[in-house]
Amino acid sequence: MTPLEPLRRIAEVEFANIVVQTDTLGAKVRVLLIDTSYVDVWASRTSNLRFGFHWERQHLEGHIYRYDNFPDTNWAEISTFPFHFHKGDQQTVVASPFAPTLEQGFREFMVFVERKLQT
Repeated sequence: MTPLEPLRRIAEVEFANIVVQTDTLGAKVRVLLIDTSYVDVWASRTSNLRFGFHWERQHLEGHIYRYDNFPDTNWAEISTFPFHFHKGDQQTVVASPFAPTLEQGFREFMVFVERKLQT
């Protein structure tokens, strides 16, 4: 089983109220949401330590939200580096508000998505 399968189940079961479907697209899972936006989920096949979640809303409101732990030195001053959160656009980067583990971080990211969809 790939590291994405548990995340796919989390999306389909725990967030069934906002998830329309999930699809495997190469090395990532796309989670389609009720408002036509989507979350792309990537996790390293060799280590649960490298992952990223990207919520694409450009076509709806011009925003993106991404939580990842790519060690981009542009964000080295962030207190949770290499974990960081792109809040609304590529350049607005803040300390991660989510857990630094794959499954719990995904759950918390999806709770963020769910809350934003309900406002």
